[in-house]
Amino acid sequence: MSPANLPLERSRDLLFADGMRLLVLLRHGESIWNREGRFTGWTDVGLTDRGLDQAAAAAAALLAHGYAFDVAFTSVLKRAIKTLWVVLEEMDRMWIPVHRSWRLNERHYGALQGLHKREVAKQFGTTQLAQWRRGYAVAPPALLPQDERNAASDPRYADLGPGEIPLTESLKDTLDRLLPYWSVAIEPELARGKRVLISAHGNSLRALVKHIDRLPEAEVVDLDIPVSIPLVYELDEHLEPVRHFYLADPDELAAAVRAVAEEAR
Repeated sequence: MSPANLPLERSRDLLFADGMRLLVLLRHGESIWNREGRFTGWTDVGLTDRGLDQAAAAAAALLAHGYAFDVAFTSVLKRAIKTLWVVLEEMDRMWIPVHRSWRLNERHYGALQGLHKREVAKQFGTTQLAQWRRGYAVAPPALLPQDERNAASDPRYADLGPGEIPLTESLKDTLDRLLPYWSVAIEPELARGKRVLISAHGNSLRALVKHIDRLPEAEVVDLDIPVSIPLVYELDEHLEPVRHFYLADPDELAAAVRAVAEEAR
């Protein structure tokens, strides 16, 4: 069962059984282009004031339920990094190790990046737009290599090899480039019993949830990750999920999920 379809509950069990591991996934707060209704992808767009407040609210929820972290991971995009900074500052955990990787970046939206979603819907139709946004193995039109939106000249990707910088991605592509980092960098921390926080993006987190929960393709298409509401996973010693839930009141969570679903439509 996907997190969006779980019974809406709080975490009241703060003492894990022996061998239990903690993983918390957090989608960044509202960005400037989220507010404007634009496709963002790998474009490095900052948070709005509302996005900063959402990050602080996520930290407050984590503190209220007694959570703390030993290590954190994020993408190399500032909306996820800044969300993580706010959370760690509010939780007085800015001293923990933080690891950044392009593999946690948002899905690359190709030639749609920067375009208004309503305009794309008018030009190509809502059916095509839905396929580009939600189809598991469907990628939007690719950027041309000479397009100024191509990240090849961005210094944060200077160490990537030929073909590693995408010109477009499906959700499947996002999962494929995320999994090596999950296996090599994140899983070992969980296996050592470290409490892990990941601050990332709607689609990179959807891809990760698909992997952790072994969701079929048909189910992940309808999976929505609400903005800045911590998604808590309790994993056993084999890193299999025991349970997962959002730290939110039922009404708050339902409204947040509806907002993401409405955006997708």
